[in-house]
Amino acid sequence: MHNILYSKWRPDSQTDESRLENLFSVFSQLLVRTNGDVDEALDWLEQLGEEYDMFDDKLSFGDFIEELKRKGYIAEKDGMNIVTEKGSQRIRQDTLKKIFSGLKPDTSGFHETNRSGKGVEKLGELRKYEFGDHVTNIDLTSTIKNAFRNSDPDNYRLEESDIEVYETEHLTSCATVLMIDISHSMVLYGEDRITPAKEVALGLSELILSRFPKDKLNIVVFGDDAREITVKDLPFLTVGPFHTNTKAGLRLARQILKKKGNVNKQIFMITDGKPSALFTEEGRIYKNSFGLDPRIVNKTLDEAVACRKDKIKITTFMIAEDYYLVNFIEEFTKANNGKAYYSTLDNLGQSIFVDYLRNRRS
Repeated sequence: MHNILYSKWRPDSQTDESRLENLFSVFSQLLVRTNGDVDEALDWLEQLGEEYDMFDDKLSFGDFIEELKRKGYIAEKDGMNIVTEKGSQRIRQDTLKKIFSGLKPDTSGFHETNRSGKGVEKLGELRKYEFGDHVTNIDLTSTIKNAFRNSDPDNYRLEESDIEVYETEHLTSCATVLMIDISHSMVLYGEDRITPAKEVALGLSELILSRFPKDKLNIVVFGDDAREITVKDLPFLTVGPFHTNTKAGLRLARQILKKKGNVNKQIFMITDGKPSALFTEEGRIYKNSFGLDPRIVNKTLDEAVACRKDKIKITTFMIAEDYYLVNFIEEFTKANNGKAYYSTLDNLGQSIFVDYLRNRRS
C-alpha cells in the first residue's frame, strides 16, 4: 500500500501548469520591452529568476527555454532565437489580459449598440414579424400558439400576423487607425512611454482579431514621416531620433480610412508632444522643436478639419500635460469635433479600450 503525504494548501501554491503560464506571461512582457529581442528578454528573465527564486530543480531556467520551444513560442534561425507567429499571438493575448484585468466590471462587456434592429444576435424579447426579418429568427413556439389561438379549430391557418420573431441586436462595424508617436521624446527624460503605447496596440489588435473579426484595425506610426506597420511588427517597434510630424500621420490615416467603405471610422492617436515637423510643398522636411510653430500647427489643424469632413472622428490620448501642448490639443479637438484624454501611462490601455467599446455602441 502506498503512503501518501499531504501538506497544507497555501494561497501562493502553484501547479506546474499555472507556474509555467505565469512565466510565459512575464516573458511576453519582457519581449515587448526588449522590442522582440528574444535573447535579451531571456537574459532579463534569468536575472529576475535568480533574484526572486523563480526557478528550481523542478523547473530550471533551461527547462523553461525548452518549454518555450516546445510550445512553439520561439524558434532558432541562423543561430539566433526569434519570436514565432504563435509567440506573437501569445504576446497579444497576454497584453489583452493585462489591460482587461484593470477594467471596471461594467466597462468590459461587448454590447455592440444600444439600439435593436435586423442583426444576428438574438435577444430575449419577441416582436411581430416584419418584411426582411430572417426566417432563422422566428420563434416557432409562439408563432404556432398564436395561429391556434386566432384560427377556427376546424380550419387551422397561419397568418403573417401570427408570426413572432426574436428581437436582435443591431451589429456595428468599426474601422480604426491607431496612430503611435515614435518621436525621440517617447523615451526621453528617463520615462518609457513607447512600451505602454505598444501594449495598447498589441491588446487592441488581439481584441479585434478575436472578438470583433469584422472590424478593421490599421496601425500608423509617425515621427519625421508616417508609415503603416502590421500587427506582426508591433513587438519590434522602436522610437528614433525623430520630430513629430502629426500632419503626415493624420493624412496617411485618413487615406487608409477613406478606402474602408461605409462603416464607422475613427482615429486613436497616442502622442506626448506637439507637432514639430511637416513636409513642404517641395517635399522637404521642415522642423521646429521650439514652442508652437504657427506654420506647422495650422497645417496640422487643416488635416484635422479634413478628417472631420470625411466623417472621421479623432480621439487623442495625451501622455504629457505641458501647458502649450494642452492649448494645442484643445484647438485640435475643436477643429475635428473629436475628443481628447489626458492619460497616465498606467491607465492608457484601459482608457483606449473603454472608449473603443463605447464607440462601437454609437
